[in-house]
Amino acid sequence: MNKINPIIIELLNKRGISEENEILEFLSDKPQKTYDPFLLHDLEAGVDLILSAIKEKKRICIYGDYDADGITSVSILWQFLSNFNADLIYYIPSRFNEGYGLNKEAITKIKEMGTGLIITVDCGSTSYEEVEFAKESGMDIMVTDHHSITDNVADCILINPKHPECKYPFKYLAGCGVAFKLAQGIQRKAQLSKRTVNELLDLVAIGTIGDIVPLINENRTLVKYGMNIIKEGHRKGLGQLIKDISLHAEKIKSDHIAFGIVPHLNAAGRMLDAKIGVELMKSKDQAVMQTIAEELINNNRQRKKVQEDTFIKCEEIILKDHGDDLFFIINCPDAHEGISGIVAGKLKDKYHKPTMILTPTGDGYLKGTGRSIKNINLYNILKEQEKLFERFGGHAGACGLLMKVENLQGFRDGISESMKKILETNPDIFQEDMEIDLALNGNDLTFELIYELERLAPFGNLNEKPYVALTNIIIKNLHYMGSEDKHARFSAYCNDGAIVQSVIFNKAAELKEKLTSEKTVTLLGSPDISEWNGTKKIQFLVNDIQ
Repeated sequence: MNKINPIIIELLNKRGISEENEILEFLSDKPQKTYDPFLLHDLEAGVDLILSAIKEKKRICIYGDYDADGITSVSILWQFLSNFNADLIYYIPSRFNEGYGLNKEAITKIKEMGTGLIITVDCGSTSYEEVEFAKESGMDIMVTDHHSITDNVADCILINPKHPECKYPFKYLAGCGVAFKLAQGIQRKAQLSKRTVNELLDLVAIGTIGDIVPLINENRTLVKYGMNIIKEGHRKGLGQLIKDISLHAEKIKSDHIAFGIVPHLNAAGRMLDAKIGVELMKSKDQAVMQTIAEELINNNRQRKKVQEDTFIKCEEIILKDHGDDLFFIINCPDAHEGISGIVAGKLKDKYHKPTMILTPTGDGYLKGTGRSIKNINLYNILKEQEKLFERFGGHAGACGLLMKVENLQGFRDGISESMKKILETNPDIFQEDMEIDLALNGNDLTFELIYELERLAPFGNLNEKPYVALTNIIIKNLHYMGSEDKHARFSAYCNDGAIVQSVIFNKAAELKEKLTSEKTVTLLGSPDISEWNGTKKIQFLVNDIQ
């Protein structure tokens, strides 16, 4: 403990980590916080069912979701079960034609392909009717998932840490984390080499970061080891994507995964077909890898353009009709369904209010995608209106639903009442509580401190990058970059004589008044090390200016 910078100990204490063994575990390069997979409810039964299906040479269909968590979850079980030469197929529903989760039409197709067992990943906990339909069709079915469970629980083997009967000590695994624990259970029972599960951890890291589950406890262990696997570069398809988006596998950080790899995988499901993400992860053909990586990059470019257009349209609707609403419900027929969730998140961030975007399905129904702020549990609010929905699911920060068009006004009224009650109970609920972790002077920003702060990584949900305030700053040498002056570089002259090179991305235009002020300001953000042609320099990444 003596060798740990007191600033790091102070930061960890603020995050509820104060015991010496907890601090050492948190900072360890080889964390040990992981749990016996057989503590998961139904896992042993699931392991037995899969091994029995393999022995009986039944065809197994892995049924996933169309986001990065779903893609990696499918890839995990595909790769692992291939060790048994199992007869495998996989199915990922279309976001546009089928929607999230199990559906009966897909189950019929899967049956026609000669399937004996369906294993869901990252979906299925509340698909009671669909599970019954699969059983009536003569197939075995088991569910692995991590989403919140409503009363309507699927009646089959159900492996989900949020299952009411589950005693698993950590409840926040991503879908890929649950798929990995299932693989771990099979590996132990079948006495396979540990290598067969360890080589899956790169996929677990990507899916866990991509699904924005808390990066604490076992998730932190899985991600740390997974990022080491990525750095080793064994998965050639992933390596191709990393190279083509100008990243370096050996220097990969959680930010690179969150803002580089994950959006490209998600773009497949948002704009085209998530299956190409799985194909990239399992491919060993160089030409195929290059083609898929290029396709993912083009998809993501198209996604960005459509996202910008949709954001503008939705913001116009807010300003025209809903500016005073406590919860934005935006009925936007022109919104591209594949990126509605991202746009809802961007609007939520800008206005700091829960936001849902509705798009028509063309048959008298509206499909909704919502995102919420930190202090408002979206799942609980929507659960109160559940009678209005045909389908509904998700968690505190993000939810999806399907409802009849005629229920829209009732939905608006019900949400409005719920939000008024919440506001009465907690009048400060909409106050942004960006807590400053450290207030520093310019000369405090040393390479040593930044390397020490990096020991807190991987950063993500519930383990955010330390938020630093640089106080009493005069901004000089301002240069704008990018279209419409979106980005800027400048020198921060500190009152202790230090000059800190600073950069602001995406927010320069909206902060123009503060950037050009001659008054002293406080910069909020995080210190970083930039490297160019072998030269390393300290810079400050600005998130806001006060």
